[in-house]
Amino acid sequence: MFRIFTLLLIVPLFISSQQLSSNEIFHRFKKLNVLGNVLYLAAHPDDENTRFISYCANEKLFNTGYLSLTRGDGGQNLIGTEIREELGIIRTQELLSARRVDGGQQFFTRANDFGYSKTPEETLEIWDKEKVLSDVVWVIRKFKPDVIVCRFPVDGKGGHGHHTSSALLAAQAFDIAGDSTQFSEQLKYVSIWQPKRVVINTGRWWNKDISALDPGVVATDIGGYNKLLGTSYNELAALSRSMHKTQGFGSTGKRGEYLEYFEYLKGDSAENNLFQGIDFSWNRIPHNKQIENKIKQLITSYDLNQPGKSLNILLSLRSLLQENKEEHWHQIKLKEVEELILQCSGIFLEMTTLSSKKTKKDSVGFNLELVNRSNVNVSLNKIECESLNFDKQYSAKSTFNNKLDFKNKTLVPESAAISQPYWLEQKPMLGTCKITLQIEDQLISFNRPLIYKWNDPVKGEQKKNWIITPKVTASLNNKVIIFSDESIQKIDVKLKSHSGMQKGHMTLKTPKGWDVKGPNKYQIEKTDDELMLSYEIKPTKSAVSVQLKLLINDEEAHSFNEIEYDHISPQSWFPRAEIQLVKLNLEIPSRKIGYLMGAGDLVGDYLLNLGYKLDFLNTSNIDQQELNKYDVIITGVRFFNVEDRAPFITPLLLEYTKQGGNLIIQYNTSYRLKTKDFFPYPLKISRDRVTEENAKVTFLKKQHKVLNQPNEITEKDFDFWVQERGLYFPNMWSNEYQAILSWHDKNEEAKEGALLIAKYGKGHYTYTGISFFRQLPQGVSGAFKLLVNLISLNNE
Repeated sequence: MFRIFTLLLIVPLFISSQQLSSNEIFHRFKKLNVLGNVLYLAAHPDDENTRFISYCANEKLFNTGYLSLTRGDGGQNLIGTEIREELGIIRTQELLSARRVDGGQQFFTRANDFGYSKTPEETLEIWDKEKVLSDVVWVIRKFKPDVIVCRFPVDGKGGHGHHTSSALLAAQAFDIAGDSTQFSEQLKYVSIWQPKRVVINTGRWWNKDISALDPGVVATDIGGYNKLLGTSYNELAALSRSMHKTQGFGSTGKRGEYLEYFEYLKGDSAENNLFQGIDFSWNRIPHNKQIENKIKQLITSYDLNQPGKSLNILLSLRSLLQENKEEHWHQIKLKEVEELILQCSGIFLEMTTLSSKKTKKDSVGFNLELVNRSNVNVSLNKIECESLNFDKQYSAKSTFNNKLDFKNKTLVPESAAISQPYWLEQKPMLGTCKITLQIEDQLISFNRPLIYKWNDPVKGEQKKNWIITPKVTASLNNKVIIFSDESIQKIDVKLKSHSGMQKGHMTLKTPKGWDVKGPNKYQIEKTDDELMLSYEIKPTKSAVSVQLKLLINDEEAHSFNEIEYDHISPQSWFPRAEIQLVKLNLEIPSRKIGYLMGAGDLVGDYLLNLGYKLDFLNTSNIDQQELNKYDVIITGVRFFNVEDRAPFITPLLLEYTKQGGNLIIQYNTSYRLKTKDFFPYPLKISRDRVTEENAKVTFLKKQHKVLNQPNEITEKDFDFWVQERGLYFPNMWSNEYQAILSWHDKNEEAKEGALLIAKYGKGHYTYTGISFFRQLPQGVSGAFKLLVNLISLNNE
């Protein structure tokens, strides 16, 4: 139980050693006199109000946390092709990058983002309400917020079952976090806590007429300017918000007054301001006048030109805080003071390795760089790396501006786990070391991660986390292979050694009904060398769709995936090495396809896997002659939302269709379209979607070619879909379009706009909100069949 709880609190996986400016240090000094916590609570990464977080963390100087119930792995990705678990990794890092900008802290629960949900009842059933509720209670008891602010209301106006559920869970957790009979197993590690109030940060998009004159509503102007930081809170918030790049939330900073509205939900009501009736001074802790006076002395005597002059007061303040360091606020302020001691002394601490990764039982060398840029007495006392079984005492004095390097070496323990994102493995990350310094007469410990540094000729110094890898990883050229007959197909497996001289045997665990031929031994001599192994696989008549697993030395093999974007720290993870073998009776007529990438999807890659001739088209130099080379043109998801040249390309696409081409448009949203004229006939995109992946399908045009040629589509082809049927369906269209199928979520009217086909000139125009981009990577056979039929539409 304790292990699960500790997974809820997230800190950045990369800890910066950046030195604060003198102004920023003074800003932190002022925070020492503020004893207040505020928790913002919502469902997803990007739900948080970064304006409010920036204001609370930097103007009010509260410890300001954001509790995102999920990691956002059910969303869409506007900057790449990663979805599901990999998207969750990216969006987690985007949140951490946002908090590094706005000064907040980040929390999560175990709730899974399973995609859009229309009701809180469905959401809470899938989430397992009691488990997620216990997580929310844990965060409240651990963080001890005075005020909880929900992004969404409890009445469903937030527009998403996850959104509504976040508010319902917040309200219930508010009631029980102070009750010792509820989730009592947590009380071994935390104490009960009762916040003062919980409110809704009412959005203008569901209540545009809200006013501070409304009953139970207070307003706060969060549009102020911070002279020490040189920015307004709205400008800071825009930088933070812009970290959510996968969701397309790049923001422009605003200046001047900006009112946020907060609507009473539970607890004590606030009549004048959100924080009314709460004492945020040291008066809330008895017998701490001496501490308060010492902080006032620190602030009034601060010298912006020589922060080091404050060290003696800081060290004295640390001694006072240590006298009762078990008390909640003493613990918090003790950590703040210790960081300020480091900052005022200009001490630089960094732990680096000579390689970015190692494997179990390998020797790892690491170096501590220590620079003391003050006149204070500093000595290295100890380095501890618990996960590496390393513990060494020192007695090394650091003189002014003299760089010291402490080189060490140890073995990675046999028991060490590979460095997976820990919420996927339920184990914490490895590689953090504790460095103990003696500063004057006090021993102070600081945590630093092991990092690998290198120089990029363009970007300069680059860093990433040191990781533990398997000895050998196996990466696959495809995650899904479609077999439409009993022909042999090829599987390429790229073995990579992460440690010198690796040899053994490699096995494709052959499922019943499948024949596999290929090598079963490997030998790789050097670290980071690669070996490509090719296998032939053939289905027999009895073959059924199945998962094919790869084994290295009789253990399940891992792939090695790296995720790199400029706005987050580089991430690595090791999914299981396995392939989905999909057996279906599928006729695939030859077609030449041109694919116009949109926001990022893998549909084109899976069409190549089917054997189509497909080119990814360059939008910068496309013309009519180029388009006319292809039998089919397909636009990727959100093409008309993200492609700047869409207004110039659209007339070419429509003319291509008119001359006899087959044009397939995958879903777009009505928000931020680059052009609204990409339809041959009137059509209106809505927010309609069907989120129940098993929603019953009704065929509206049973005799239409797309349901019959070259493959017959039946209701069984809509079994085993994932996450949803589709999204952003049109809800209005002209008579030229034919609606092919219908489906709906429970207790809703039928949605008939998921697949619309029209004849235009000599060609076919298809608009579809069906989520092919989710189904194909999961090997959903019916989705492949339907897409093949769309591609096969001819001009008869």
